[in-house]
Amino acid sequence: MNDDQLLRYSRHILLDDIGVEGQQRLLQAHALVIGAGGLGSPVALYLGTAGVGRLTLVDHDRVDLTNLQRQIAHNLSRVGQPKAESARASIAAINPDVQVCAITQRADDAWLDQAVAGADVVIDCSDNFATRHAVNAACVAHRRPLVAGAAIGFDGQISVYDPRDAGSPCYACVFPPQATFEEVQCATMGVFAPLVGIIGTVQAAEALKLLAGVGTSLAGRLQMLDARSMEWTEIRLARLPQCPVCGTGLSEPRSAH
Repeated sequence: MNDDQLLRYSRHILLDDIGVEGQQRLLQAHALVIGAGGLGSPVALYLGTAGVGRLTLVDHDRVDLTNLQRQIAHNLSRVGQPKAESARASIAAINPDVQVCAITQRADDAWLDQAVAGADVVIDCSDNFATRHAVNAACVAHRRPLVAGAAIGFDGQISVYDPRDAGSPCYACVFPPQATFEEVQCATMGVFAPLVGIIGTVQAAEALKLLAGVGTSLAGRLQMLDARSMEWTEIRLARLPQCPVCGTGLSEPRSAH
């Protein structure tokens, strides 16, 4: 690290659990962020300010006026611009040393198979089950830790799914892909503005901990927040041997499509 970096990251370096070595790991890391909206905004900003060396942001959507109530990476002057590009500009304004690759497309199976393989951690900030399951499948296939969050109305949830740990469940263990879940969107149900900030910030914290090798992750634990009462509830999760995604014999890395 040069003198400017030592000064910029000095408050991390002062932490015994991180120090110079942990900050260096962050500077050398590559994080993949799926979605640059409500959850993706605080995730991208905090990973960028914390000094994660490379960020890949993928989002097919463009900034809309209704997003500005909660999506803090964007501003009024960027309405109509791709969200991934807008988030990249916000990160650059704070920390221009971070290499940010902004991808304006949907994160489909083929793209994820390539992108996840090159990442050290994946943060899922998407808003639909199809994408979440596709991200999870790619993370299991390439043995990459996944930090997944969700938020709607006043309710949020977050967990870490780490296929490197034989005892850690994957997303499909908890939310089976064959099950029927009602898709709920912000456009119809609304979302409490700070909720996405709370969940997204916890996602960023879990990703940074994984990259720096600090503490214990949320793997095996699902935390749920009711923002009306600001009450957290935790559920312990177990890996399912019969899981169609990470079950026995199905978690070995696969070749690219």
